[in-house]
Amino acid sequence: MCARAPTRAGQLRRLNGFAVAIALTTFANGLSAETANAAGAQSSKPTAREVIAAIQHEIPGNWDTPTVDTFKAGNPDTVVTGIAVTMMATMDVLQRAAAQGDNLIITHEPVFFDHMDTPQGIDESDAVWREKREFIARHELVIWRFHDHWHQRKPDGIQSGMTRVLGWAKYQDPQNPHLFKLPPTTLRELAEEVSRKLQRPILRIVGDPGMPVSVVVMSPGAAGFARHAAALEAKEVDVLLAGEAHEWETVEYAADAVSQGRKKALILIGHVPSEQAGMEDCAQWLKTFIKGVPVEFVATLQPFWTTTDYSPPH
Repeated sequence: MCARAPTRAGQLRRLNGFAVAIALTTFANGLSAETANAAGAQSSKPTAREVIAAIQHEIPGNWDTPTVDTFKAGNPDTVVTGIAVTMMATMDVLQRAAAQGDNLIITHEPVFFDHMDTPQGIDESDAVWREKREFIARHELVIWRFHDHWHQRKPDGIQSGMTRVLGWAKYQDPQNPHLFKLPPTTLRELAEEVSRKLQRPILRIVGDPGMPVSVVVMSPGAAGFARHAAALEAKEVDVLLAGEAHEWETVEYAADAVSQGRKKALILIGHVPSEQAGMEDCAQWLKTFIKGVPVEFVATLQPFWTTTDYSPPH
């Protein structure tokens, strides 16, 4: 179900319908599909395999090492009619992408509920998992994950996107892109700013709302307790701004620090909101060299709602 992506060299050898030189020149230099046809290409649109080969060409590195950046579903030799770039290929995202004619889905996070896209603890007959697989097959979707190498890009594609959307580039430490020295504010005001700029995700906050803060470590996604604790332990850091964490690890650590009278705080944004802007930037980046097919960013909707909301998300 989740075949390992071919090596970069193998992908280039098997480019289907494009000569290697023509395909890479077309993608890298931003030539139109019509130009490629004029040069002798056999098809006006790339296959999913060719699109991924072009991405790999743009991000130098060892694509042969173990990675989750592989095809997760569908036939890589499918001709692409449209590309949907998303943070997480939820059922809702797949439905919207298919409705607008996008058949190549590039997702940052897993499709099938597990980091390796093989869910633990449920059988393949599970109704939710089965229906999602059937929807993908019925609509002939191809899904490729773009996680490890988008983070490894210089600068990190997720971190740079989140820095942009928060407007914090001028406060970023040149030696540590995760560290920001903001103008003095309070924890409450910082949380309100983050909520506003990220289109009001549901934040969870540990710490004194009136505490003066200035130095923030931003840790998108789920970096893990060791990294979270190291950030909060640093003397100069006031706030850890993170995606998600286990409540018996990072949350308990932050709560204990506050109970001990330490001037520390934790803001949990949620995994998707903490990285989503990075995939929006990814869609714009792809448009600079993928031509001949539309590239669209399909936002992953927040699934949560609270009792103070007027209605659940839709």
